[in-house]
This record gives sequence, C-alpha cells and structure tokens, in this order.
Amino acid sequence: MYLKSLAKAVPPRSFSQTSCWDSMRDSNLLEELKPRSSSLVEKILTGSSGGIETRHFAADSLETVFSRDAQQLSEDFEREAPKLASAALTAALEKAGIDASSVDALFLCTCTGYLCPGVTSYVAEQMGLRENVYLADLVGLGCGAAIPTLRAAQGYLAANPGSVVATVAVEICSAAFFVNDDPGVLISLCLFGDGAAAAIWTSEGKPGDWQAGNFTTIHRPEEREKIRFVNEGGKLKNQLHRSVPSLAAQAVAELYAQRSAEPDQVLAHSGGRDVLDQLEKVLPFTLTETREILSEYGNMSSPCVLFALDRRLEEDHETDQRLWLTAFGAGFAAHACELWR
Repeated sequence: MYLKSLAKAVPPRSFSQTSCWDSMRDSNLLEELKPRSSSLVEKILTGSSGGIETRHFAADSLETVFSRDAQQLSEDFEREAPKLASAALTAALEKAGIDASSVDALFLCTCTGYLCPGVTSYVAEQMGLRENVYLADLVGLGCGAAIPTLRAAQGYLAANPGSVVATVAVEICSAAFFVNDDPGVLISLCLFGDGAAAAIWTSEGKPGDWQAGNFTTIHRPEEREKIRFVNEGGKLKNQLHRSVPSLAAQAVAELYAQRSAEPDQVLAHSGGRDVLDQLEKVLPFTLTETREILSEYGNMSSPCVLFALDRRLEEDHETDQRLWLTAFGAGFAAHACELWR
C-alpha cells in the first residue's frame, strides 16, 4: 500500500515538565503520596532524567488533569478523542488533496478510553464520511497499536483495490491518569501526553511514493503483567515494570533481525528515555527523530511512531530509500514494518 499523506495533531495547550511539577506541588495531590513518592515525581519532572521537555494535555489546566474522578476522565475521553482524531484526519486529507467523501475505510486505534460505538463513529460524523464507509476500531493494543492498524489497512486495500483508506492513532492519555505510590504509576504520570496521527493510503502509487509492507510481530502473553492497563476504582491504571526497557529491546532486536533489507533509519515508539537507551544498544542507529518526539510531546502511546515518521519525512532526507518502524507495548507485544520507495 502507498502513503499519500501523513499528519499529526495535539491539543493546543502545552505544558513544560517543570510547570507540571509546580501544579502538582501547589495542589493537594502530593498529600496522597508518601514523601519518597513525591521525591520521585519531583526528580523526574524537574530533572533531565526523563528526556521530556513538554507535553500536551486536552485540559484547561493542569489541576484538572491530575484531580478528575473516573466519570470525569471517561467524559474527557469521549469529548476529546474524536475531536483530536478528526483534527489529524482533516490535516491528512488536506495534504493528500482528497475529500472526506472519498474515504472508503477508516481504521482507528486507541487504548486510553472506551466508547461503544467506537471513536470511528464520532469521527465519521464530524468528518462527513459516507454512510457506507467501513469503520474499524482497534482497542486494547496499547502503545504498539499504530503498526497493527496499518497492517489491517493493508489487508483491506488488498481485498478492495482502488480504495482510499484512512488510519488514525489517537490517545487521550490525560484521561487515563492515576495516582498512587507505585513507582510505575508515578513514572507514567510524568511520561504520557495526548496526541493523534492520521495517514491516507491507497493500493496504487506513483514513482517516489512511500510503500508500506513487510509487517512482523511478536506476542509474549507470559509477560503481560509487566505492562498493561488494569482497572482500579473505575479508572485505568498503567502497570509498568522496571524490566520493560530491556524486554522491549530484546523483542525489537528479534524483529530487526527479520528485516528484508538495510534501512536508512529506524523510527520507534518513544516509550521513554530508558527504553530508547536500551533500543540503541541493540540497533545500529541513533534514534534522533524518536528522541525529538519524546522531548517535545512525551510518550503519547500509539501515535508516537507515526510522529517520528512524520518528522523524518518533513526533514526530506533525499537519500532515504527505506525506513524501518517499530512499536511495542501491552501484551507484551512488539511490531515492525518497512517503508520503501
């Protein structure tokens, strides 16, 4: 399948890590934590250990991000996820010069909230997609979801040549914030931000267009408890084990060994500084674009790898002929695909 356009969207409000700490310190949030936990949060948010400078939240203020109950968080997701997904899709369609009415299928992934009907129903309404558009929501694949979503789009295009397919990865991570003294929970609180990425794909292209394929995946359910969402008190709580960076690196190394050719660059999910440090130990690349995305946006879960791809394409590396993408997360699962032209 051929890439016609790629676009991203984030909420308009950007917050520095320092301002996040100031907000938490000045609120009563820290009263819920042990002193050791507060010190950990302060170290991450005010130091350079996290590799993050700013994050975007779909909220009016930081106080509301950190203090909402389960009902409010669910309402936040229902309101903000379709809005952000539509913004990214609108930008992608404009870049491709394609009208919304020409979209034959919409594949959308998310893990930070649940709607029935899914987010695609709301996006289709807001975007004015046709009544007979095919809608598919991929829910529960975690941070690695963007690549399986592309793989699903590839299958649709193979079965329906000549179609126009849109893919969207959207996460409102601020609707899944949870606070307690678990170190993994606290790290997540300091790591995640909101964002969406959309792409337009066709089964036919012209010389110079990027083509996607050679999808690979690894699924290790025996490691599931090390990285997953659990429900506690009606809220989503991220369960994050300290072994995740090495677990991700091992899986990515195995996927990289299955590549069909040598890439010009690797673009990865920006899981966090420690994750990227481990990936660079097993890959013959410096993950420049991925680290830039982490610094500017934090970990947005599924859209991250597409943000890194968008950054690489925007920089217009004329000599690039092949790119290797990888993303990983809950499951434990890791995925990869190749783009070439």
